[in-house]
Amino acid sequence: MPSELHFNGLIAALPIDSQKRLLDNLELVPLISGKVLYEAGETLRHVYFPIDCIISSIYVMESGATTGILVIGNEGMVGTATFMGGESTPSRAIVQTGGLAYRLSAQKFKTEFNRHTDLLLLLLRYTQSLITQIAQTAACNRHHSIDQQLCRWLLLSLDRLPDHHIPMTQELISNVLGVRREGVTEAAGKLQKLGAIEYARGRITVLDRAHLEQLSCECYAVVRKEIDRLMHPLT
Repeated sequence: MPSELHFNGLIAALPIDSQKRLLDNLELVPLISGKVLYEAGETLRHVYFPIDCIISSIYVMESGATTGILVIGNEGMVGTATFMGGESTPSRAIVQTGGLAYRLSAQKFKTEFNRHTDLLLLLLRYTQSLITQIAQTAACNRHHSIDQQLCRWLLLSLDRLPDHHIPMTQELISNVLGVRREGVTEAAGKLQKLGAIEYARGRITVLDRAHLEQLSCECYAVVRKEIDRLMHPLT
């Protein structure tokens, strides 16, 4: 069983016997911030269950422009294409915040997925929560300001970390939000002046989460509610 120090919500949501079967094949690995787990179009060799790291799924355009579509932490997993049948995705998976994760070969994971109904049902619900996050991110990028998008991203990241400190370079924030670095600097500066965050090179500290939620658009709450609704432990 995973200890409190090695917690992943997706694994924890499984019945005990299903957890044991899965954990027998898991490998605990460190993931460094900025590491690319897979590029667009690559066949996925492993799936990852984050523990205290955050992984972003990013679309890269032909021009080199980027935009983040998913933020994944210890509530879920990276590599849903392995059980959806596609084997690869058109997006890049990059470690946003370094830490530990469980790793499992894609082939062993597919075997477990096809063998156990509990895992299948849980992952289908999890996939629905990812679809909600992707759709809400698209709407947010189209209709809301950079300031609001940054608030959404900070709150989603905060939910997946053990404290209020978010280690993140300006370049990664820019890539995830799909905006110029100057836009990130301006938006973070506004939030700092309002007392919601403290922003220094490579590190953001959330000082007032309630205020940050007030400054955010409705997109964070929609995603959070859907994750909570879908990811209750199976009984």
